[in-house]
Amino acid sequence: MGKKVLVTGIGGNVGYGILRNILRYHQNIEIIGTNTERISAGNHLCHVVYEVPFSTNENYIPEIQTICKKHDVDLIIPSTDYESFILASNKEKLTAAVAVSPANTCHIFLDKYITYKTLSGFNLPFAQSILPSEYKDNYEEVIVKPREGRGSRGIHINPSQPKSFSDEYLVQPFFKGKEITTAFYVTKEGLLHGLITLERSLSSGATNMCEVNTDFDERLKAYIVELISKIEIRGACNLQSIIVGDDFIPFEVNCRISGTNSIRSQFGFKDVSYTLDEYLFNTLPEPVQLKRGAAIRIMHDIIYPEVSLSNINNQSDNFYIYE
Repeated sequence: MGKKVLVTGIGGNVGYGILRNILRYHQNIEIIGTNTERISAGNHLCHVVYEVPFSTNENYIPEIQTICKKHDVDLIIPSTDYESFILASNKEKLTAAVAVSPANTCHIFLDKYITYKTLSGFNLPFAQSILPSEYKDNYEEVIVKPREGRGSRGIHINPSQPKSFSDEYLVQPFFKGKEITTAFYVTKEGLLHGLITLERSLSSGATNMCEVNTDFDERLKAYIVELISKIEIRGACNLQSIIVGDDFIPFEVNCRISGTNSIRSQFGFKDVSYTLDEYLFNTLPEPVQLKRGAAIRIMHDIIYPEVSLSNINNQSDNFYIYE
């Protein structure tokens, strides 16, 4: 094996997609996977797997340090928002490079209310957001969501008393429209390398069907160029918006590789490869070559014959995939 890459959160759809993209395009890379559970969907794609505490735990960074030193890890690719922030905040303590934006950038996008206040300060459009304690029946229909929530967890549509929620939540107008997710990549020099927009439907907070949508590309590109001129974003990032009429309204930014990475790589936007190009091989990212198309996500099974769950380890196990 050549280079060694540590991928976090291998049990989630983001981490799982990152693993699949690495193996598809860079089979000579040794993959070390971490997760808060010892056994997950990503075990069979990794050479070595470690269970680690949540990133907010004081032992998280020491354990990542130990893993990096033991395996001489070259690069860490975080797959969750909190890990991105914690790893960015501790980069100087790690022997491996970390593919992540600066810590202050991760902090802005970790909290949707701080995102709103920051972008509003730059006169960048973003869904209006009000803390429940300050809400005064501002909108006809509302959505209440956790400020630091992920996916669709903890979301309440048109609750009877928005003010009854704590200020760990925020209140936004409830827009009825199609949801789009725009992945973009910013080079180490701070230049927009490219973007792709998928119009999608969700199941349990994750994409289950999507289609490439280029209708808003020019306006989205202008928005993102303005965004990265105000905030220091590096590497992969994701902008989520709602289409309302002939416009889009951004409502969330994820400062990391996002969950459709395995899908969009098939349509010519390979942000996992761009990350490896710049942060692992120190080369320019390959050109973006977008294609139209659609995708549907389905479930498949990883079968371990004659093996108990407690004995599952990594890609050295005897397993097969039933699709």
